[in-house]
Amino acid sequence: MLLQLREVFQIDGHRLELDYSLPMQDFELNGDYPFKSPVQICVEAVNRAGLVDLFITAEFDFFTHCDRCFTETIKHFVFKFNHKLAVELMDEENDDYIETPDYQLEIDDLAVSDIMLELPKKFLCKDDCKGLCQKCGQNLNEGDCGCCKAPVDPRLEILKQIID
Repeated sequence: MLLQLREVFQIDGHRLELDYSLPMQDFELNGDYPFKSPVQICVEAVNRAGLVDLFITAEFDFFTHCDRCFTETIKHFVFKFNHKLAVELMDEENDDYIETPDYQLEIDDLAVSDIMLELPKKFLCKDDCKGLCQKCGQNLNEGDCGCCKAPVDPRLEILKQIID
C-alpha cells in the first residue's frame, strides 16, 4: 500500500491514520507458509516539527512447528514499530531516518521487513517443552518413553547440566 504523506509533511501537527489487511498467506519461511490469514496493520503518521514519526502495529497469528517436539504451534503476535521519516537526508548513511523525497512510502515492504526481523529465532510449543527422545523419537511432553537411561559419561556431565 502506497502511503501519501504530502499533507502530513506540510502541516505541522497533522496526523494520518490507516488500518488495512496485508495478505501474507503466500509468504514462505523455511519451507512452510506460517501466515494462514492476513496481517492486520495499523499505521499512524504524525508531523512533529517537520519530521514525521511513523508508528506501525502488526497483529497476526503465526502457524509453525515447535523446534523441539515438532508439534504444530500457533502463536499470536502484536508487534509495534516506530520509524522517523524525512523528505531529504543530509547524510546518505543515516539509518535513523527513512527518506521520502516524493512524499510517498510503500508501507507493505516496510511492514514485512519489520515483522521478519522481529520474529523469534526459535519457536517452542511451551516454555518447558521437553522435546523428543533421542533414541525412539517419542514426544516427551506426552509422557516418558521408557527407553533405558544409560549413565552419562562423567566427562560430559557438565554438558548435560547445561542442557537440563
